[in-house]
Amino acid sequence: MKNHFDEAAALLVLIRHADSAAALRTLFDKFGSAEVLFSAGKHEWRAAGISEKACAQMQMPDLARLDAGLKWCDHPNHHVIPWHSPDYPALLRQAENPPPALFLMGDIDLLWHPQIAVVGSRHPGPGGKENARSFARAFAQAGWCVTSGLAEGIDTCAHNGALEVVSRGRANTIAVVATGLDQAYPERNHGLMKSISEAGLVVSEHPPGTPPLREHFPSRNRIIAGLSLGCLVVEAAERSGALITARLAGEIGREVFAIPGSIHNPMARGCHKLIRQGALLVEKPDELVDALQPVALDLAEALRGRLCRIESDSGNTRNRSPQGPLWDALGHDPVSLDQLHQRTGLTTPELSSMLLAMELEGFIGVADGRYTRNT
Repeated sequence: MKNHFDEAAALLVLIRHADSAAALRTLFDKFGSAEVLFSAGKHEWRAAGISEKACAQMQMPDLARLDAGLKWCDHPNHHVIPWHSPDYPALLRQAENPPPALFLMGDIDLLWHPQIAVVGSRHPGPGGKENARSFARAFAQAGWCVTSGLAEGIDTCAHNGALEVVSRGRANTIAVVATGLDQAYPERNHGLMKSISEAGLVVSEHPPGTPPLREHFPSRNRIIAGLSLGCLVVEAAERSGALITARLAGEIGREVFAIPGSIHNPMARGCHKLIRQGALLVEKPDELVDALQPVALDLAEALRGRLCRIESDSGNTRNRSPQGPLWDALGHDPVSLDQLHQRTGLTTPELSSMLLAMELEGFIGVADGRYTRNT
């Protein structure tokens, strides 16, 4: 075994072998770095709740597999965001058992974009397919990011609908998958996954080389729910993974929506069940967007604490109306995130959280990836 791993290698070993996400999050909070945590050794790992078997694997990792993972990470379009990183999405931290790290391919800024989960049956009817595609396209046109699971059926239609709205090379869609990002599942969606990685974002909690295991698919749903402000179930049977996503979304305070269908369609019964349980019935995309505004304002309120800390550090305080270096940098003409970074010196996660709060409160608008004042 190597006596020391750098940050990237240590992170891959820890994520691949630690058998308790809660323990790993606790250790990341304590040590603040994968490299330092790995060097802390077995005593600290076991005290946090990692099993003896997992500790042995972490002490004697497969170096060939580790090297393959490091080569994947070296690609400029590939990223890893651990729990202790400021880039870790704030909404996902509120999910049930959030993953200790995220592996990503594509535009990581989309993690901070307002998201709507669109989920449903793997075997929808023609109406369900068209609804998923048209609703997703409308959400993307309205500036929302469509988040789904890359599965066959409704997921595929939703991603394709969002991909129809590409501006400046960006498509507002995120695919959360249950495998390593070096493979596609189902295989027939390999091309779709590639398209999303080039224009949107693909996310997984699993390191490269992880195969499609049955137990990973339900756990993927908590990430979809956790990243999103609301969850739309387009078409689903009474026993459907989409209902798991909806339940998880509801449990963490996210709004749940469902499209009704024919009483004779078995793929509509899951949606009708959700509506009876309190999900909001929607017939048009703008109904969902309007209903999410109170939730969006709640998110803006939650982000305000972080925004105040950032502006306080730079010598500014935030009142109810926008002010400070970011507001000044926005000016009166549309401006890109890169331009704002150059003008303010703020980091991408800092800018993303501040812009998201301003957008949700209605102070700014976003079009074609550029930000402009609304007032």
